[in-house]
Amino acid sequence: MQELNELKRRLEEERPAAWSELPDIALYMDQIISYMSRQLIRFDQEEKLTPAMVNNYIKDGLVPRAEGKRYGPVHLGYLTAMCALKRVLSVREIGVLLSADQVRDESPEKLYGYFTAALDAALLDTAQTVDRVDGREDLARAALELALRSYANQLACVRLLDILQETGQTHPPKKKSTK
Repeated sequence: MQELNELKRRLEEERPAAWSELPDIALYMDQIISYMSRQLIRFDQEEKLTPAMVNNYIKDGLVPRAEGKRYGPVHLGYLTAMCALKRVLSVREIGVLLSADQVRDESPEKLYGYFTAALDAALLDTAQTVDRVDGREDLARAALELALRSYANQLACVRLLDILQETGQTHPPKKKSTK
């Protein structure tokens, strides 16, 4: 089935740009929005990042402030993670994750490397599930399996974030420097 082959191909091949491939020149907001549309796999336009969303992430301390009105690789890295994570976590939960000591103390480049490696592993795992679909009659079974895996992963993730907070391993978001 052509649709499944295309889905599997995209899950196996499409990835955000590596840190070294992110533009190292300052970008304006409209350029950021345009660039971000290519960072993650998308199937519809409703998932599109907007300038208001970027500004809210900055206000919430989840993304560093722009230098003037210009954004660089650090902003692209954080925004790529935000766009992926907001599909499964609330902004508050993402804030808890980003405020964890072991996250706050890492360089943006190292965090982005960890994020892209974890995303790669998750996409490849999902591609294997799609690969096991044997015709249209298996679509519902595979969709159910993926949905339940998402449920279990999100449940465990939120509980881990709660434990981080309970054990004092998180702190309010600090204003992130782009340096």
